[in-house]
Amino acid sequence: MARGPKKHMKRLNAPKHWMLGKLGGIWAPKASAGPHRERECLPVCIALRNRLKYALTRREVQMICMRRLIKVDGKVRTDMTYPTGIMDTLSIDKTNENFRLLFDHRGKFVLQKITAKEAQYKLCRVQKVAKAKKASIGKNPFQEGQAGAIPYVVTHDGRTIRYPDPKISRNDTIKLNLETGLIEDHLVFEVGAVTMVIRGANAGRIGNIQHIERHPGSFEIIHLKDKRGNLFATRTENVFVIGDQSKPYISIPKRKGLTYTVIEEKDLDLKKPKKKKN
Repeated sequence: MARGPKKHMKRLNAPKHWMLGKLGGIWAPKASAGPHRERECLPVCIALRNRLKYALTRREVQMICMRRLIKVDGKVRTDMTYPTGIMDTLSIDKTNENFRLLFDHRGKFVLQKITAKEAQYKLCRVQKVAKAKKASIGKNPFQEGQAGAIPYVVTHDGRTIRYPDPKISRNDTIKLNLETGLIEDHLVFEVGAVTMVIRGANAGRIGNIQHIERHPGSFEIIHLKDKRGNLFATRTENVFVIGDQSKPYISIPKRKGLTYTVIEEKDLDLKKPKKKKN
């Protein structure tokens, strides 16, 4: 076999949440190495071509990116297969539009349109809280025995932020200013907080934490309740805090993370106003 990473992917092997038709060709854009896993990302190419319809072909997407019109989290990205993930902001300079990548009520990626003010920050889930040994000249900064220690946090999108607020702990959410890279605020992972499920069978659902079930040595189970009063549960690593007990810090999709039965979905479709034919 050939050495090195594969740079291609067939469409049948692409993640299902990309929603690529199996008859649309043989190949699919393979996401570049980046802050999000391949199974938990949406490449810029698919966002521009398949979702926003700003391009018809891969070549057109490449021309848009090479003109430096696309920004992800406030930074210009010319790689059209750059992986964007949950809570990332996608800005288009030519049209002055801003989008945030979220999940809809079915667990599929959706580009939620946001204002320019909201695009200045993003929410990051804290994956790790630790301390690194202070570096000295000619010595390993992580070697034991160094004087002093630098506290830092690692977020879900691969960021390492030094000297955070001591109150921030694992599973909390921080509000990060994309221009300065500083932490503006943080949301505590506690009972009553507004959360979004980002993995598992309940991906895309939004609810308030009702109870945290501790299981030492095993997975912790979080019990949630949505606005309709429905109860559901998932693992701790699947929960992303998006707001305090009063309201979420970001704009959420129109279904508000609520799920419906097949009959309720049909009734909602019947209530929609029909489009007039010309």
